[in-house]
Amino acid sequence: MTSDALAHGTSTTHGTTHVLRFALHLPHSLEQVWSAVATPRGLPGWLAAADVLEPRLGGAVKLRWLNGESDNVHSGTVTAWEVQRVAEYTVDLHGRVRFHLEPVGAQAAVVRFTNEFQGPDSLRLDCLAGWHDHFEFLYDALEGSPKDWSTWSTDRWQELRAAYETAGGKHA
Repeated sequence: MTSDALAHGTSTTHGTTHVLRFALHLPHSLEQVWSAVATPRGLPGWLAAADVLEPRLGGAVKLRWLNGESDNVHSGTVTAWEVQRVAEYTVDLHGRVRFHLEPVGAQAAVVRFTNEFQGPDSLRLDCLAGWHDHFEFLYDALEGSPKDWSTWSTDRWQELRAAYETAGGKHA
């Protein structure tokens, strides 16, 4: 995927609560996108292994990041679930994470992503860069090239982190 194909995320801050937003315009069917963002089969190709994902309101979720850090496991609860429309969960590391899907014809979808969490401003910038990096992996996974986690490095994340810091994380 080209680095400019994904628009930068935006953020707002109220006190120490940050809300990050991304709008992903994907040339794939709603069913394909839902499978990638809301199923244990799809998530490892771009984000994390879903060791537990109970697809219902109040269900458990346990995500294990695959970037080589064996202790990078985070648990939480499904806080909204509407098949092929909304997947939302709150996990101990990332706070509230919401994927809101909208069909655009038969072969395209928009994902309106929101992440709400508390922490210092440096964490806001880290997360903007992190989600951006993962969404690039999502584009690739939907094109048939899921992330090979053995090749993962922080190089792209560092580049994105610097860009968000330079712009203050307030991209349109």
